Amino acid sequence: MTFGTRLDEDRSFALLDRFVERGGLWIDTADCYSFWESPTGHGGASETMIGRWLASRPDIRERVRISTKVGAEPLWPGSWPEYKTGLSRRAIRDAVAGSLDRLGIDTIDLLWLHQEDRTVPIEETTDALAELTAAGTVRRVGASNHPAWRIERSRAHAAKSGSMPIDAFQLNTTYLRARPGTQLPGVIHRFGALDDEQRDYAAEHGFEVWAYTPLLSGAYDNPDKAIPEVYDHPGNERRLAILDEVARDRGLQRGQIVLAWLLAHGIRPILGGSTVAQLDLAMDAALLTLPADEIRALDEPV
Repeated sequence: MTFGTRLDEDRSFALLDRFVERGGLWIDTADCYSFWESPTGHGGASETMIGRWLASRPDIRERVRISTKVGAEPLWPGSWPEYKTGLSRRAIRDAVAGSLDRLGIDTIDLLWLHQEDRTVPIEETTDALAELTAAGTVRRVGASNHPAWRIERSRAHAAKSGSMPIDAFQLNTTYLRARPGTQLPGVIHRFGALDDEQRDYAAEHGFEVWAYTPLLSGAYDNPDKAIPEVYDHPGNERRLAILDEVARDRGLQRGQIVLAWLLAHGIRPILGGSTVAQLDLAMDAALLTLPADEIRALDEPV
């Protein structure tokens, strides 16, 4: 998220180069990244940085896929979250044009609806996406921070009109489970956390599930970062105990086991590290294969 704001070109390019070198495929960004870090109060720096990286490595576009998000960019500095671009037909069209320009590409491999927009009928949003996929400007569409019922309504409308339906969720999830009814740190969206209904819907319809903040911003392994209080309950004491045991037996970090566990369940964790060392630890975790007994132990600690 912080390419072009907290991370300068040298550090951003180093991370992107190493990611591709290690076999990474998907680069995920958003048109609003990172307005909260930018002196202008607007996003776009991340896409611009990725665009400069793509332009400086002419053959790299064939080796990566680009996903970006629309709908959450502030209308003016300081207006978010009350006033953002949203998901009207015009807003989506304009946002995609801006993203393509900043990224320096002709096609977005996966376009995400960043946050739901109840001010716009989901059918209008779906029709706007249909125009983009029909034109080849967008290859696939997904939804982040949306309830399952809105996605079902969108997919029904897409089926009726013969357009490409949403086929991916991007939501917050990790190994630990928050107490029911609590607000997750960093998740300001009403439907931002992966729940059982969304998980079931994804499984039933063959959705990809992408997970943001899977490592709790480093709290699993960084002693300077406390695990958020919403995860403090007896069930998680047992989950942390088995996580400690598996990590210790393998000589790995707890966060690496979390990533491997998510992947074992078909969930794609999104990496947000800011150093090559952090990236390498995560990429090492992606190569792990957890045996069935470890997965069972992690799933149902006693």
